[in-house]
Amino acid sequence: MTQHGSSKPSPDHLLSETHRPRISLRSPGELADALPYLLGFQPDDSIVVVALHGERGRFGGRLRIGIPTAPDEWPAVADQLAACLKGNSVARGAAPEGALLFLCQDPADGESGRAVTERLRPLAQRLRVACGGLEMPVYEALCISDKRYWSYCCPDAACCPAEGKPLSPPGTSAMAAAAAFAGIQVRGTQKEMEARLKPLGEPFATPQECALDKAAAALMPRMLNTAGRDALAGETLRLARRLMERLHAASAADGSVGQTAADAQDDALLSHEEAATLILGLQDHRTRDQAAEWMEGRDAATALRLWRALCRRCVGAYDEHAVATLSLAGWIAWSTGDEPAARVALGRALQTDPDCVFAQLMHRACNEGLDPEPLRRCMRQERAVRRRKRRRRTRGTRRTVPRAPYGGG
Repeated sequence: MTQHGSSKPSPDHLLSETHRPRISLRSPGELADALPYLLGFQPDDSIVVVALHGERGRFGGRLRIGIPTAPDEWPAVADQLAACLKGNSVARGAAPEGALLFLCQDPADGESGRAVTERLRPLAQRLRVACGGLEMPVYEALCISDKRYWSYCCPDAACCPAEGKPLSPPGTSAMAAAAAFAGIQVRGTQKEMEARLKPLGEPFATPQECALDKAAAALMPRMLNTAGRDALAGETLRLARRLMERLHAASAADGSVGQTAADAQDDALLSHEEAATLILGLQDHRTRDQAAEWMEGRDAATALRLWRALCRRCVGAYDEHAVATLSLAGWIAWSTGDEPAARVALGRALQTDPDCVFAQLMHRACNEGLDPEPLRRCMRQERAVRRRKRRRRTRGTRRTVPRAPYGGG
């Protein structure tokens, strides 16, 4: 297949980095088909850059961000992405020898996939220049739109015609077969994953916003003093535990429903008042950090359902309150090995509040492929210290109770 005019590693020699069996991808089409397996989902409205290592172009780190709507933002975004790709790769042990670029965007009304490709061509060129300037030449740059792909690098019309080429049907590519063998799953599209975290519409939205208004009026005075804040933290965590038990009991009764129906079932199990109280209580970072300790076993699966349900209840003027629950959902997903879901949740958290340190740290660690176990260990230790302090306080309280005289009634 075409080398695209380069003597360096090309798509002909790209190999999967960590899974067996190893597989060579020999064309732009095979690279386009491989993208969902690289990320774990089919990206929408996205820039994706993938680092390449070694003479045979092994896949390394990968980054995904949304395509900025304003073209005047493209140069800065391109420079930042290239710098992050190289910096993250160096932190993991080796600078990339090259990169791959994917631009994914469906056509707007009345627009064709080819028109999308041409509209995004300056962005692709700016990204190629930014990566090349950091000694990471882009060996292939593809636009994926309307279930077709176009190459920005291949000049051969027989290989990459102007009208684009159709993507392979899902599950039929060599990469799909290798991914199935390795146990890699594609969790639908990015839009489908984000839909699980977006605010609900009517008939939920209006009564939920009213409940949030009432909860804010009732809880805000308590949040402004230490004693009230500490008491509210305990109440918030106890409420969360009760709701988790309720969700678990419902799933035990019927575990056969699909994802959309399961989310709707969870939504129906939470009252507007319960959701509002919990959302407001989790705005305290110490309460949120304690809630993050539900990260293992049965607790993790049920907590993830609860955090997603609460994300969907952050409606209207309270959309920014979802940062806490989005961060928790991302952390639990990452902690339990679902990195695609973690990236989507943490990405939405940072879109809502770019300055959220908790989401920043989780997102970076997830993207760099770090092991969450050291953080889980720290959380277990914090929980153990807190329990020891609580036991000491309890024993101290008991010792201060006056004892009745020996033999007394």
